[in-house]
Amino acid sequence: MSNELEVEELAAMVTDMLNAMLFFAGVKKENLEAASKAYIKEIDFFFENEESDEEMGVDEIIGVVSQLKKRKPELFN
Repeated sequence: MSNELEVEELAAMVTDMLNAMLFFAGVKKENLEAASKAYIKEIDFFFENEESDEEMGVDEIIGVVSQLKKRKPELFN
């Protein structure tokens, strides 16, 4: 198996995991694609307004989802 194929498979798995996480955070199933895109954009906004230069960890992911819920409530149940 080539490294390129492995990377593509991992990217697909991460996308599926992101969608599952957003679903359990309350995103309506029909809004998962839009929420995934909004989440990625929200990461930049989140770190732009944070004092920390730390990498993305559990606390930062929770912060991004919390911020997304406030800024895009129409995506959630």
